[in-house]
Amino acid sequence: MRKLSLVIPAVAVVSSTLFYADPAVSQTTFRARDPGVRTGAAGAGGPLTGLTAKELEYFNASKTEFASAEDVDEGLGPTMNLDSCGGCHSQPAIGGTSPAVNPQVAFAKSRGFTNRVPSFISADGPVREARFVKNADGSPDGGVHALFTVAGSPDVPNCRISQPDFDTALRNRNVIFRIPTPVFGAGLIEQIPDSTILANRSASSDAKRARGINGKVNRNGNDGTITRFGWKAQNQSLLLFSGEAYNVEMGITSELFQVERDQATACHATTTPNDIMNTEAVDPFDAVGAIEKFAIFQRFLAPPTPSATTPGGSDSIGRGRDAFSNVGCALCHTPSLKTGNSGVAALRNKTANLYSDLLVHDMGPVLTDGVKQGAADGNEFRTAPLWGLGQRIFFLHDGRTNDLLEAIAAHRSGNSRDGNASEANEVVNDFNNLPERLKQDVLNFLRSL
Repeated sequence: MRKLSLVIPAVAVVSSTLFYADPAVSQTTFRARDPGVRTGAAGAGGPLTGLTAKELEYFNASKTEFASAEDVDEGLGPTMNLDSCGGCHSQPAIGGTSPAVNPQVAFAKSRGFTNRVPSFISADGPVREARFVKNADGSPDGGVHALFTVAGSPDVPNCRISQPDFDTALRNRNVIFRIPTPVFGAGLIEQIPDSTILANRSASSDAKRARGINGKVNRNGNDGTITRFGWKAQNQSLLLFSGEAYNVEMGITSELFQVERDQATACHATTTPNDIMNTEAVDPFDAVGAIEKFAIFQRFLAPPTPSATTPGGSDSIGRGRDAFSNVGCALCHTPSLKTGNSGVAALRNKTANLYSDLLVHDMGPVLTDGVKQGAADGNEFRTAPLWGLGQRIFFLHDGRTNDLLEAIAAHRSGNSRDGNASEANEVVNDFNNLPERLKQDVLNFLRSL
């Protein structure tokens, strides 16, 4: 695992020597290991099956919009983390998560910008956003502090805005990180009824109680509906998810978020809001704003296609799937939930094999980030959907590891005596007690997704 500058407790290392055994070597020397990013076709990035011709046309046009880079004269900035949705969401295909080469490094000095690359950003590390846990007066912060500014751009020659003081924040252990969540199959997730999420929460209650698993929904503070997008399930809809990302990650305002995050007018190259409906457009698609197009792309984006044979072969994958369920992983990573009624036939009454209950769970002191969002406290996170896991490079909310075993180990921390136990403790214990060969089957199963 590469070493990163983190301000959270270090992840426990499962084993100092993780390797496959040679057939001639004794079974007792075998140690399960993450087989690594699955090779072969991405099996992702395409449209849902069953879209109408017009829906497919909208998907393709929205995909282009999602991938395109924005510029300062289009509203980029004054502060931002990158210039496109597709740059963050590109592994293993558009709509995914952090790629192998972090585009933030090259972006920092593009367009004449005078940015310094923060110490926690590296070319071979994950795309990251940074949040400060507390304000200078000790009150809760939790907001995104954008990495870069437009200072130096010829489009805003008088802009003198500075980057945040990340060095001091790091020394004070006051900064936490998030990496992009994949948006594959997001339209299916959006269409899962609240009642289905609640019914699944109540299912297998005895088994959950025996393992210390609770979980709760996060909710919209106004209408009380269940929110489900983001690392803490803080956003209810794809439109809100898109509008917030456009504003927070790229600094581009819209009719949903009309106020610039930074009010330095010398750093504004265009009007506010930057992205609005074009009432003069002849083509209906050209009339809607970018955030609506981003939402359309995600809504019509198909879930990833799992591998039936690699890694390890179908028998190993099958054994791993059973063991994944038997040790209790599936109690939170629910294999499938069903969508309800929808105006889009391709989303109506479909099975979503997401491997998530869409609840937030207490993950203990190793994973806590101290940031509260809605009903989710600092140590609570949404059960990350696992579909597409086989081709992800970085794991956990901050991308601290690229090793599945380390990611699993990080789920276990704290203890019930002091009321600070991760809900996954007993499940991880059961996983750790598996024979090494069966652990390998579980890892092979996860990399098949």
